[in-house]
Amino acid sequence: MRVLALESSCDETSAAVVSGTATAPRLESLVILSQDVHRIFGGVVPEIASREHLTAIVPVVRQALSEAGIQLKAGGSRLKANGEPHGIDAIAVTHAPGLVGALLVGVSYAKALAAALEIPVIGVHHMEGHLFATALEHPAAVPPFTALLVSGGHTLLIDVEAWGQYRLLGATRDDAAGEAFDKVAKLLGLPYPGGRHVEALAREGDPTRFRFTRPMLNGGQRLGDPDYYDVSFSGLKTAVLLAVRGSDDLDRDRPHIARGFHDAIVDTLVAKTVRAAKAHGRTRIVLGGGVACNTTLATAMREAAAVVGGTVFAPTPRLATDNAAMIGAAALFHVERGVRHDASLNAHATRPIPGLIDATAPRR
Repeated sequence: MRVLALESSCDETSAAVVSGTATAPRLESLVILSQDVHRIFGGVVPEIASREHLTAIVPVVRQALSEAGIQLKAGGSRLKANGEPHGIDAIAVTHAPGLVGALLVGVSYAKALAAALEIPVIGVHHMEGHLFATALEHPAAVPPFTALLVSGGHTLLIDVEAWGQYRLLGATRDDAAGEAFDKVAKLLGLPYPGGRHVEALAREGDPTRFRFTRPMLNGGQRLGDPDYYDVSFSGLKTAVLLAVRGSDDLDRDRPHIARGFHDAIVDTLVAKTVRAAKAHGRTRIVLGGGVACNTTLATAMREAAAVVGGTVFAPTPRLATDNAAMIGAAALFHVERGVRHDASLNAHATRPIPGLIDATAPRR
């Protein structure tokens, strides 16, 4: 099976060719075009993102196909003289969640191309794609495992019993971790996107100068409490804002405030994730989403997991950020189970991950 996958949920236009099976996916090509124009505004402007996708999607797809050595022909997969597959068997596309205008560019293009080639189209949930991403680089990053998905729009803690069977344990009650990084970066006068800049500046800071409360994390919490796995970062952002306003020399305090914020968010994410892994008996922890690029988070997670005999898998930056490879990997799983969509496939700003099971159901 060979799939052409598309991703356009936010401000990256991406195409990839993924082949093989769900248990042994092979990445043949991956092209990601990021929209730097949003740096001017300090955040993603949805209308601009949609227009940029319109401009980029055709050349990005062509480049991904070229790198995979594929020439499309109507009727789907053809055979070369030597019997090797020629072409693609299905088109996968992110259809939820994300910016609706941006998603519609990918969904519309995917449906049109699939119709022209007379092959199936498969809609993939963006966050389910992040669950599959790490396995493209780490074959051992397969279920069962505890997943921490952290990005600009989402912070989710999921118990993955098997592919297609997900138990949502916790989520952010307000701001996503990535959004918190971006807003704090703006408060500190750092560029957008802010994650890597905050992490770099935090390395220069003194952890004792500004110690912020670890939000929704205390020793009195017990399994079954509504806040045992959930996170919240709005209060942490406010604490940083007050620290910035209260500083009489921000140039002096900037790295120390960054360190205090960074330590608080990393400590919280690590503690909540390890809680989940221990409670569900998982020895594998998988990180996903743009914030998984944070090396301090990955290192701290590995150190904490090692204490309880766990192993942590984190994707490289190109598979942590939004990319089409993860969409293709997830699509292989669904295609093998007979999933097909038609012209009614639409884009959705919000939608639950498919395969969610009752959090109170017996664990396997």
